[in-house]
Amino acid sequence: MSTDPPTPDLTVQRLWGQQPRPRRGPKPALSAEQIVEAAFEIAEADGLDALSMARVAETVGCSPMALYRHVAGKDELLVLLTDRVAALLPPLPAGLGWRAGLELWTRLQIELVVAHPWYLDLPLATAFPGPNRLRWFDHALEALSDVPLPFDEKLALIGLLAQHVLGEAQVQADTRRAAVERVRRTSGVAPDVPDTELDPDAVDRANPYYDFETVLTRLATPDQYPHLFATAAAWDPDAAPPDPVDDAAFGIGIVLDGIEVYLRRRTGDAVG
Repeated sequence: MSTDPPTPDLTVQRLWGQQPRPRRGPKPALSAEQIVEAAFEIAEADGLDALSMARVAETVGCSPMALYRHVAGKDELLVLLTDRVAALLPPLPAGLGWRAGLELWTRLQIELVVAHPWYLDLPLATAFPGPNRLRWFDHALEALSDVPLPFDEKLALIGLLAQHVLGEAQVQADTRRAAVERVRRTSGVAPDVPDTELDPDAVDRANPYYDFETVLTRLATPDQYPHLFATAAAWDPDAAPPDPVDDAAFGIGIVLDGIEVYLRRRTGDAVG
């Protein structure tokens, strides 16, 4: 009986750049890599809703049917595009230790997704283990290399942080999207004006939570929300932590605190 592993399907082969090429004939003028790059540029410029096989064909200068010699369809293109985004993640420095390594690993992903919010519109089913995603996964395992846990538990910890990335990035990206749309609607700015050219102060003020204090003082009452007002009244803004952190760092820190407690319980304090 053969012990050879099964041959990956064609989508996975393309993802890893191992699609079989015809033995005869001239080298194709188009490649899956060029198609994916065109799709990336479209998504960057106009969002994922603007991405279609016809638009990609127009961008690379060929007929839509010519694309299907290299990509099976839009679903497969989204798989390849998902891994293309992961290529933007930089290498992690070596020797950071498990906590600093995973903190940076998590933060860089949040920053990447917030900078490219259309990534959140990609279906989760497109997250195949491509070479770039697997490289980033390998970085997380490097950070955990000195932690005496089996592979499945390390995988679970990495998955927990990956879920935090999606949640935190979704909140940040959606909040900014809402603020930008509000500024565009109220200021009458032309549709072709990039988001980066909008007044940053106006975008900050358009944040749905910007007027939270006004809601408390003008609209809500202590009778309606006694615990909210009692907690707010007891808050001393001058008693802030000595090392203030941004929202992303706060959330990552809480998750890592929980992981550290788990590691110490699981390994008998055998973690640094």
